[in-house]
Amino acid sequence: MYTAPLNGPEGGGGEENGPESTRENSAVRRQTFVWQTPQSPDRNTWVRLKFGNHKFSPELRFNPVVSGVSILLVFAFVSWSILDKKGAGKSFSLAKSWITDKFTWLYIGSQDVWAIVIIIIYCSKYGKLKLGRDTDEPEYNDVTWFTMLFSCGIGVGLFFYGVAEPILHYTGSNRYSADRFAPDNKLAQDAMNVTFYHWGVHAWIVYVVVGMLLGFVAFRKGMPMTMKSCFYPLIGNKIYSWPGDLIDILSVITTLFGVCTSLGLGVIQITAGLNFINEGVGNTTKNQIIAIWCITIFATISVVSGLGKGIRRISEICFTVGMFVMLVVFLLGDPWYTLNLFTQSVGYYFQWVIQLGTHSDAFEMGVPSHGGTDRLRAFEDTTSDGPAQWMDWWTIFYWGWWISWSPFVGTFIAKISRGRSIRQFVNGALTAPVLYSFLWMTIFGGTGLQKERSAAMNELCCPNWNPVALDGSISVEEFHGAYNLSGLPDQVDENWSVFCKDSECNECSDKILDYFTGDNYAMMEYLTGSNSTRTFNEFLGVLRNSRGRLGTKSYNNLETRLSCYNADEMWFAMMFSFGDLGFFLSVFSMIAIILYFVTSSDSGSLIIDIISANGDQEPPVLQRLFWAIMEGATATALLAAGGTDSLKALQTASVITGLPYTILLCFMCVSLWRALAMECNDIDPYGPDFAAGLLDPLTELRPELWAGILRETFLTPYTLYRVAKDLDSKCTAVMVFLVSGFSLFTFVILLIANYCIEVTGLLALSLVFYLFFVCMVAANRVAVRLNKGINGNPVEDFFVCLFAYPVASVQMRETMFGKGTVQLMPSLIPEVIPEEQEQDRMSKV
Repeated sequence: MYTAPLNGPEGGGGEENGPESTRENSAVRRQTFVWQTPQSPDRNTWVRLKFGNHKFSPELRFNPVVSGVSILLVFAFVSWSILDKKGAGKSFSLAKSWITDKFTWLYIGSQDVWAIVIIIIYCSKYGKLKLGRDTDEPEYNDVTWFTMLFSCGIGVGLFFYGVAEPILHYTGSNRYSADRFAPDNKLAQDAMNVTFYHWGVHAWIVYVVVGMLLGFVAFRKGMPMTMKSCFYPLIGNKIYSWPGDLIDILSVITTLFGVCTSLGLGVIQITAGLNFINEGVGNTTKNQIIAIWCITIFATISVVSGLGKGIRRISEICFTVGMFVMLVVFLLGDPWYTLNLFTQSVGYYFQWVIQLGTHSDAFEMGVPSHGGTDRLRAFEDTTSDGPAQWMDWWTIFYWGWWISWSPFVGTFIAKISRGRSIRQFVNGALTAPVLYSFLWMTIFGGTGLQKERSAAMNELCCPNWNPVALDGSISVEEFHGAYNLSGLPDQVDENWSVFCKDSECNECSDKILDYFTGDNYAMMEYLTGSNSTRTFNEFLGVLRNSRGRLGTKSYNNLETRLSCYNADEMWFAMMFSFGDLGFFLSVFSMIAIILYFVTSSDSGSLIIDIISANGDQEPPVLQRLFWAIMEGATATALLAAGGTDSLKALQTASVITGLPYTILLCFMCVSLWRALAMECNDIDPYGPDFAAGLLDPLTELRPELWAGILRETFLTPYTLYRVAKDLDSKCTAVMVFLVSGFSLFTFVILLIANYCIEVTGLLALSLVFYLFFVCMVAANRVAVRLNKGINGNPVEDFFVCLFAYPVASVQMRETMFGKGTVQLMPSLIPEVIPEEQEQDRMSKV
């Protein structure tokens, strides 16, 4: 709209910077932004208790607000999930669907932005900066560091989805399988590509943003290692008031929910695997609770032992075990096929990553694609372009899950990354994990696809056998009586639909019965190991001995139709398909899964304790015990009282928390860039700032400030008039006043009318006028900022005015027409600290 002279590098003083009056620089304060120093007072809220005077006496050190509120909220949620598990599950499922419908664009687009920010930082001069002092060296060697961060960040998900996800994409309903004319090879490649997308750069980037920022402010600038410190470059000392506590409370809850749901749902996979290995181990709630407490006990021992002993050693062991299983499967399968698939899939991923990274299923979630009736009228039938819920089932679930884990994993990665440069950090926390995940998914997922396609070629399929027929506790006579089978012939007949669920045989079940009634000796031998004709009772015995898997696998297990199994069984089904080594690989996999669970649990307990203790990196043992046990107790209570319904409600809730954390991560990117720019003197942290902060109304008891906000809610056009008059001309000021006043007045009138009269489109029209008004306010804020030499950019100005235009108006009024410059207090100016003293202080952080 108009330009304004810039201040000098010092800015904000009483000097004139142009022909305008000295009032032009009045009421501009220097930003009270000071990094932590040895002389800085501890502004955190603490409760410190010590039971006894001996050096080994137990003690407690924690933030009562963060700890107390987090515990109460977790207790309230768990109680709700237990007492009304169906209602809680339904509420959170609806909330998750609403988020998918309204904010898919935010989930998808924001992760692209974060990736671009990290790439720019990596390639810029900031990449040379260390997460720590320039003289600091890494605490752990590269191998140990990678195993720790990978074991914590990826956890057991690689085992659960390593085989299952490519199979589910290949055989399930999605936008790829909806194309009836897509070659099968392309469908398999698309399944691998989507899997790579969910475990690739977009997944790990959330951990990199949090870990890099927290490691920088904690180890280089001496801030507490807690999530609120990430926002110090943006809001300064206000992190020590309720906004900082709110951030830490959200971090504790999301971490606890994430670990608890992984613990609860993970033991379901463990018991399912044990049942797969040994039918005598039932997949019961009792066994699942036993598994929870076995894992909790090991995790508690690990977290009490500390980071250097317990967590480090378990991470190294579980990574080694996982690597062993991966190499065995690679060599047992078809290594040349796997190498070809890895090379091809990596290239395919980088070719399509931009399209995948921006695809949000806009058409699928918009209007059902029934227009194909006319478009494909030349064909016999048509299909849709994939289910509208696919994005909710997969990508949004993944992104919400990864983001909800970011405070936990990001803090853990930051804690073990001291002394590494930003480029080293990105290489280890992004590049290496992504490539390793790709290799893992190629070996297990690619082998699974190969076996799935081979089994389909050999006519293996998914029958719908009757669960009653499979129940070994029901005798043959009881089964006869239940279905009045006394009059049926002794030989198997194609009409014996009683073998099928609800007496309705699917195509696969009919085909298998035909093998026996039609004397197809080759298929009978392929499926059962014998080509003899079966009587009714003999066939029932064969069906029960197969545990309902007759038709899904060959007699020797070398061919298996993996898509016929549940997702938590696919891993073990594929392990058993390796013949004599199947049992060994399944047991070894079970050990690796348990160790990965222990690693995630103990790491989560440690990080929750650190956050709830204001970033204390060596919290008391009692607190570590409390949070480790609380995780196990929470998962146990939900599983025992509500079963998987309660756990899934908790899981959905933790995914939902990914939405507010998505917004926080966007601010973290701004904070990260600002922190690095200040470190390299590209931004003056002690330069001028607005006379009123954005959070001042929420953190300071100043009645006059609230009175000003109330006034500016209606009189912002007048403030814009005064600003324009000072910075430009009276003629421009009058135009600004008339246009902004008309826009605000029209917005209010249309908004009221929208709720009073039934006229379509009033709300949309009112928002158009509001956006026009916001642009006017933002343009004036830009002008004031440039005139006073205040750091910022037009994008920040727009969003400030969009969500808090009265506060922005108060900022402009106080800055332009205040009572004088507020100087930085001398006590807040950092002193020059001797190098030896500073190194000694940082070694204690």
